[in-house]
Amino acid sequence: MDPPPPQPTQPQTGDAPVDQKPRTESVSAQSNESQTAADFLRDQLQLEADAREAMPYAFDSCTYLLGPLKQSVFSCLTCNPIPKDDSTPYEAAGVCYACSIQCHGDHTLVEIFAKRNFTCDCGTTRLPATSPCTIRANPDTGAKGVHSEKPFADSPPNVYNQNFRNRFCLCSCDYDPFQQKGTMFQCLGLGTHLTGGCGEDWFHPGCLTGLGPNWYEKANGKQEDTKVKTEGTGEEGEDEAEDPPMPAGFPDEDDFEGFFCYKCVESNPWIKRYAGSRGFLKPVFFEGGATSTTSVTAPAATAAADSPIPATGSDGDGKKRKASELGVDETVGQGPDKRPKSSADSDCKLDRLPAPPAGKFNLFFKPDFRNELCQCTKCATYLDTFPQLREEEEIYEPPMSEEGSEAGGAASTHGSGSIYERGESALKNIDRVRAIEGVMAYNMMKEKLKPLFEAFAGTGKAIGADDIKDYFARLRGDDEAIRDAGSAAAASRDAGGDGAGAGGGREQSGY
Repeated sequence: MDPPPPQPTQPQTGDAPVDQKPRTESVSAQSNESQTAADFLRDQLQLEADAREAMPYAFDSCTYLLGPLKQSVFSCLTCNPIPKDDSTPYEAAGVCYACSIQCHGDHTLVEIFAKRNFTCDCGTTRLPATSPCTIRANPDTGAKGVHSEKPFADSPPNVYNQNFRNRFCLCSCDYDPFQQKGTMFQCLGLGTHLTGGCGEDWFHPGCLTGLGPNWYEKANGKQEDTKVKTEGTGEEGEDEAEDPPMPAGFPDEDDFEGFFCYKCVESNPWIKRYAGSRGFLKPVFFEGGATSTTSVTAPAATAAADSPIPATGSDGDGKKRKASELGVDETVGQGPDKRPKSSADSDCKLDRLPAPPAGKFNLFFKPDFRNELCQCTKCATYLDTFPQLREEEEIYEPPMSEEGSEAGGAASTHGSGSIYERGESALKNIDRVRAIEGVMAYNMMKEKLKPLFEAFAGTGKAIGADDIKDYFARLRGDDEAIRDAGSAAAASRDAGGDGAGAGGGREQSGY
């Protein structure tokens, strides 16, 4: 995660007041590049507010000891470079939010977002020993900096899909947030890529319908970026590109809470039967896998409506009942007098639903879909396998960084508090005597600088380089000598000397 870009400072412009003596050319130029004290303080506070917004959580605690969690995960490509050859073995690793900042803040990271049952790999054997976890303490020595530990012993092993290589979707694109257009959607996931699912992958709408990520460009021709005139400047700039449209048959974002991709549906065919029932939308077919009797725009298939689905164990026998009595959407392949077959004594809602449509499809669900899932003994085995179907999962979030407080812990200098507070935190890490001396020196300097900033903040005038030099000269007691030297230099320049250099330019000394 990149820190927010620094905000450009606005130069102070305008004519000097009539009763103010004009400054030298160099001082005027310096003033144009300066800020008033009030501007500086305001900009500093804004930068710190932007940093808190970008990184709102405290990052002083690694989640390794918490075991498996559904949490935000990052893959570090600096510590684990991706091999150029896909056939080369690649040992992926994921780190938690705190470690992505504290331990890998200057590395190339892939933000994978939430992954369930994941334990942070920072400081373990999945990362080089040269990249230790600087947050956790060595259990033997107590010193910060842990490496080469075994992955958390009490947790199931992490599963790493293609996302850890910075590849997403069916098209396995290398995700670039500055180049990608439109929205990608994350599958809730029913199993990992090792069991036929996707492992909570992210997908383009076009890829879910078999059209590919850039289907809209093929349909409408290559779209060039629109050039617009910036109002008042006459300069050309790129207008912000609009999101591409959704493909035909893809539901509106406001109509669903989430979805299961066709991979997860195919690997768990029992859930197909819920397509079009209460809590679920009509199936969104993966076009390449659909049969000739179904299409993206077709409703739930009525063909094979009387055929059983192997995963449910339904024998297809039973009375005919009204769809309204079964909680079935009557508009999905079922007329008001069409009723699925079921066992007369069956207590399984799944058995009473119509047979699923043929072909591969994605299953979108509404916020209340869990209330519509069958809870019978047979279906309980499915729900126990995937607890996310029983109740909504909580995504672990570190404690919030309170405004003005030090977020990185007492021993960190990376907090989201003020510069002064982070300086105090850094002093806690050094020798007590040196810390006391440092605080005394800081307080003395703060008291001496306070009158200067208050004077300029009250007048709204800009603080130039010469103001700073003069002020420190007065503090040292050598202001008279500096004034004499300045007068001599001015006299030499008026006499035609070349002390100012060609063109009268002057370089600012490295004070």
